[in-house]
Amino acid sequence: MSVFNLTLDYSILETFLSQIRNTSIHQDRMRFRRNLERIGEIMAYEISKKLPIHSEEIQTPLAKMQVRELSHQPVLATILRAGLPLHAGFLNYFDVADCGFITAYRHHIEQGFEIRVEYLASPNIEGKTLILIDPMLATGQSIVSCLTQLLKLGKPQSIYIASVLATETGIQTIQQAFPNVHIYCAAIDQGLNDQQYIVPGLGDAGDLCFGDKISAN
Repeated sequence: MSVFNLTLDYSILETFLSQIRNTSIHQDRMRFRRNLERIGEIMAYEISKKLPIHSEEIQTPLAKMQVRELSHQPVLATILRAGLPLHAGFLNYFDVADCGFITAYRHHIEQGFEIRVEYLASPNIEGKTLILIDPMLATGQSIVSCLTQLLKLGKPQSIYIASVLATETGIQTIQQAFPNVHIYCAAIDQGLNDQQYIVPGLGDAGDLCFGDKISAN
């Protein structure tokens, strides 16, 4: 497994990341969503460097030339609902990609919580590049549950996880379950609190994008 932390070297990504963390900006939902979208665009660009390519000939107004193109567009699988703006950023770059959507949420029980997956709509992933998109890689349980369900539909050529924030706990959970995946994140935060939320984190990404939920389900 390989892990790519995109803020190890400075780029404009850090500005977008600091804004989605900043409570003084959190009331501006449009900026929050747009910054997630921007981060998705940057991640798509970085992941594109690793994808299989081929050469083909095109005609310019003056001559023919060889260019490099992706061998195939990836499948973008997104965990609802918080993943939608991040997904939009990926789709801006992989603009003819097939897309899948899956739900995963924490169902709180007497001791802790369990992850429930109740909806999955996915295109064919057999032999494709699969990118699973979710803003937060906290415990890693949601991504493991979703990826387990997706892999019942086929065997991808390669798998990428795209998360804005990750923790070492979440990364280790993914590594134990799926040792061959590649993880891209904008930052790896210091850890989890007693409720298993990322610290320092940014809060509930879904609520900040779309408004508070009546039920946490």
